[in-house]
Amino acid sequence: MPELQQNIVDDLASVTTESWRTFRIMAEMVEALDTLNSLKVNCISIFGSARSTPDTQEYKDAEKISRLLVEAGFGIITGGGPGVMEAANKGAFDAGGESVGLHIHLPHEQGCNQYVKTRCNFRYFFIRKFMFVKYAMAYVVMPGGMGTIDELSEAFVLAQTGRTRPFPIVLYDSSFWSGMVEWLRKNMAARGFINEKEIDRLITVCDTPEEVVNHLRKIVIL
Repeated sequence: MPELQQNIVDDLASVTTESWRTFRIMAEMVEALDTLNSLKVNCISIFGSARSTPDTQEYKDAEKISRLLVEAGFGIITGGGPGVMEAANKGAFDAGGESVGLHIHLPHEQGCNQYVKTRCNFRYFFIRKFMFVKYAMAYVVMPGGMGTIDELSEAFVLAQTGRTRPFPIVLYDSSFWSGMVEWLRKNMAARGFINEKEIDRLITVCDTPEEVVNHLRKIVIL
């Protein structure tokens, strides 16, 4: 009989039995829930590229969006890493607001950025994703790569299928996202794979930090 092959999801495979992984998963979730349940403010999750540098427009805009959201009474949640995540945490930190980082341990990932006030550490992406959804009143999705697309699609599907309350998903920078939105309409919707009304209901595209904040202030109840 050939040897069964499994993908490695953590560093327990060679030192213990598979069942012990359950306890690590439980412990990670309990610790994150205890930490995030202590938050005293409703938060907005901001996503975007970890590779953006401080001289890029998306970094500068993420920092301003975050600062304006804090001034409007929100806290900020990011992945806690570099790039757009750092910018959003910096904007919240400098404005004196809640700055949350959900930091994931990756083989080649940089450490948590210095602007995080409330930090949770994760080995498992699925637990981290759960926390993003559970504690977010809305998503602001900046330009980014496949990780950003992953978070966007996860949020969209949960809201689309009713597995979570419908919450606003803001795509920032129409020059970056318009091609994808057009593809959703002309390909997915045209072939009946998605309802075009779902796109209109769940996604809003904004082009300035002020537009993002004004939109969220109108539809998110603090």
